[in-house]
Parts: sequence; C-alpha cells; structure tokens
Amino acid sequence: MKFGLRYCNTGRYIDPAKAVELVQAGEDAGFESAWTVEHTVVPEGYVSAYPYSDDGKMAGGHDDVPLPDPLIWMAYVAAATSRIKLATGILILPQHNPVITAKQIATLDFMSGGRVLLGIGVGWLREEFEALGVPFDDRGARTDDYVAAMRALWSQEKPSYNGEFASFNNVYCRPQPINGSVPIIVGGHSKPAARRAGRLGNGYFPARGAPADLIELARKSAGECGRDPDAIEITASLPDDMDEIPALAAAGVDRILVPVTPMAGLATRISNPDDVKNWRDIIDKYADL
Repeated sequence: MKFGLRYCNTGRYIDPAKAVELVQAGEDAGFESAWTVEHTVVPEGYVSAYPYSDDGKMAGGHDDVPLPDPLIWMAYVAAATSRIKLATGILILPQHNPVITAKQIATLDFMSGGRVLLGIGVGWLREEFEALGVPFDDRGARTDDYVAAMRALWSQEKPSYNGEFASFNNVYCRPQPINGSVPIIVGGHSKPAARRAGRLGNGYFPARGAPADLIELARKSAGECGRDPDAIEITASLPDDMDEIPALAAAGVDRILVPVTPMAGLATRISNPDDVKNWRDIIDKYADL
C-alpha cells in the first residue's frame, strides 16, 4: 500500500515556502506521492453543479479560491525534493493543447528523474470551458484523442498521429519522459470515467472512497479491451476509519490519498508539515499490504 498527499497546491500551500516544507516532510515521512488539483479559472456565479457536494459548489461555495497552476507548482517543489512522485489529481485534459501539454509533462518528468504521474479528468464546469474557448460537449472524445496523441509524442522516435482533435506528422518532441511514457491515471466518480480508465488508463482514481462497482467496471472494461485488469492501479481516498485499510488492500486498492487541506468537502487529515512527520509509523504499518 502506498500513501499520497492530496490537494497539495491549495490552502496554506500556495505559499512557496510552505509548499516546499510540506512536500519535503512528505518525502521524509515515506509518502510516495504529492497530488495537485486544477481549475484555470472559476467564473463568478457559475451554475454548473459540482458533483461532489450537496450544494453543488466547490470549497464551501467560494468562487475565488487561490489555486496555482498544478504543473508549475509541481516543477517548483520538484527542485526541492528527490524521491516523492508528483501527480495531478486531476488535470482537466480537454482544456489543454495536447502537444504543448505533452511537452510540459515530458520536460517535468525528465528534469525530476521520472517522478510524474498524470491524473486526468474531463471536467464538469461548463462555464470554465466557455471562458477558455474550448467546447464542453465533446470533452470525453477529446480526452481520449489527446491521450493517444501525447503517448505518441512521448514514445515514438519521430512521432506522427492523426486523430479527430489532434494531428501531426514526423515531428520531434524532446526531451521525452525518462521511462518512455508517463503513467496516466483516470479520475472521476462515474461509469464513463471507470470505463475510460479500463480502456486507456494505467490507473483509476474515483473521487470519493473506493466504490467497488466502479473499480470492477474499470477492470471489466480493461479485460474487454484485451488489457490486464489487474494492471489497473487503483487510487482511493483515505477512509474515515483507518482500520478499513487492510480491506481496501484486499479489494485491490494500491494507493490511498490523505487530504492536507479541506478542499472539496473532505476533512483535513494533516494540518501542517509537523503532522506529516507523524505518519511515518502509519505508512510503515501498512506498507506490506
């Protein structure tokens, strides 16, 4: 069982010094990864319903929560660490140019020594898509196409790709990731997200808990696509009762994320870097599950 820190680019950790202190403490305590979140803009008075709260609003209903760009935040703390992996949980992929994003991710992976995990999602905030000039209704198909395009850029000597939304021929995109690609973890608490994870992801990250039906759907979809269902790495939220962790491991959960700020309605389980250090014994206790 691996443990990660969640919502790292929010709250007090938008401060550069505190961000470094948090991730360095996590690395020293044995946390495997530090996870960021993304919204480029949050339009005032949005009416799209946030799917993970009763009132349909993020972070207590505030529209103006400071939220640094996840990739730049990750690059900043990467320079102050050496082992902990750096993850997006999630990057709203259809909002990004896939060629530029592939370049940014590969550069960060190369310069950090192969430490990037790319968590992706399709997004839910229509007003944000409109502000960015990106179509909302085709975001699922666009995401699938972008994943294929980025993997071509990461793995081919002279990449070519011709899809519905991305197309290039005989280009060079250097540097490429350390290990020839970057793990892509599909996030989302829905059947389409679970099916996408099985179809094209290296992992699956439901937004809440470890829903057995969605995890099983991801694995079933992998099998239907001729992929190994057991190779889909499962990331889950920290349960309210940590005595449930062995059962999660038995159900195939590979990684648990611990919130460091009260983002998205989840209770903070680590309030400051000193609290991070106290998790070493917990991580050691469950490491062999």
